[in-house]
Amino acid sequence: MIHRYTLNGMNIVVDTYSGSVHMVDEVGYDAIGLYDEGKGREEVLAALGEKYCGAGRPRPAGYEDVTADDLEQCCDEIEALRDAGKLFAEDTFEPLAGELKERSAGVVKALCLHVAHTCNLNCSYCFASQGKYHGDRAVMSFEVGKQALDFLMDHSGSRRNLEVDFFGGEPLMNWQVVKDLVAYARSVEAERGKNFRFTLTTNGMLIDDDVIDFANKEMHNVVLSLDGRREVHDRFRVDYAGKGSWERIVPRFQKLVQARGGKGYYMRGTFTHHNPDFLEDIKAMLDLGFTELSMEPVVCAPVDPSALTAADMEIVKEQYEKLAQLMLERRRAGKPFTFYHYMLDLTGGPCVYKRISGCGSGTEYMAVTPWGDLYPCHQFVGEEKFKLGDVWHGVTAPETQEQFAACNVYARPGCKDCWAKLYCSGGCAANAYHATGTVSGVYEQGCELFRKRMECAIALECARLEDEEA
Repeated sequence: MIHRYTLNGMNIVVDTYSGSVHMVDEVGYDAIGLYDEGKGREEVLAALGEKYCGAGRPRPAGYEDVTADDLEQCCDEIEALRDAGKLFAEDTFEPLAGELKERSAGVVKALCLHVAHTCNLNCSYCFASQGKYHGDRAVMSFEVGKQALDFLMDHSGSRRNLEVDFFGGEPLMNWQVVKDLVAYARSVEAERGKNFRFTLTTNGMLIDDDVIDFANKEMHNVVLSLDGRREVHDRFRVDYAGKGSWERIVPRFQKLVQARGGKGYYMRGTFTHHNPDFLEDIKAMLDLGFTELSMEPVVCAPVDPSALTAADMEIVKEQYEKLAQLMLERRRAGKPFTFYHYMLDLTGGPCVYKRISGCGSGTEYMAVTPWGDLYPCHQFVGEEKFKLGDVWHGVTAPETQEQFAACNVYARPGCKDCWAKLYCSGGCAANAYHATGTVSGVYEQGCELFRKRMECAIALECARLEDEEA
């Protein structure tokens, strides 16, 4: 399976199963397309000859000197790539889909600790219903959090590196417990042969010097919620008095990021129907001095006023292309910035297991409520039928966990003919469930945007490689 597209003046061909990416001229682009249609060499040469060498008709600009020998050489090169398994490669991954996940069965490597099911903001688009997750407001006790960390260590097998995200609601509303849990983990990790990497996700309202100092010492990453332009951010991210939070949080974010040396953080924003021109929000973040950025499309019911419409989708896809161009221009000018969804390694990238199996929600990764209940991930919390068990007894609903263990890119029929499936690994189970009613479904709108992001990310990486070779 291949995917051909043109972006930023480059003709790009992606080979799905080998992972190869080829930058080609127009002749090669056309020739690969003809081979992909099932045409044999002589048919390909005839079609190319008519376009590029035909008498009595204008030739494509820049290709006036193409000869029949050039076309023969082009076909030779394509067939050599095919024979080397770098073009039109066969799918050798499908037989591994179930086997790979079975090898890691029962091993947990990451937890999302919901230390606070409460929040000091009242964002209307919040998937967590303002931090309550459709339930009661609560904060996690140290005892529950300690048991969660013990559960993680007890069920992590021989894995040394463990991930813990302090999440909410707003985790800073339970800050002392966060600090106490980190201290506990540090006190036992050496004897248990583990290494904890902590992440903090915060809206910034309660950031102070203590938070900054502790986060810089103990947090591998800090995720900061900012939607970009002040007017965009303050439309939704308001307190319970209806007042926007932009003015209060931006100086705190700037101080924290400066103290971290500009690394180990992400500004994480959400764009909605009201700002599909999200590139302007990216630019606003850049103007504020932030360079590690992420903007996510809102996920909500189609009838929600914030939901992206079909017209919005076209704007958003155009914005992704313009974003790639901006990143290229700034990198060449010595002012680079990072966009989370464009982080791509064409020479290595995710291992085969991750390409097939995805995020590992419900198996390798789980969310823990303030009461110690286990859910497949933070987006399933509050959905009682997806409760897996608790941190004292472990997984007590194996039939529920099995749904997630069976999730892989080959378990989703809708992924069968998608060229990008080994980049997204089948996508988000929560988004699939909320869109289709099943964790093995396909969230079509999300897929459409993901494919566009991948086209842009690949083109950006191709341009970087070209610049390095120049």
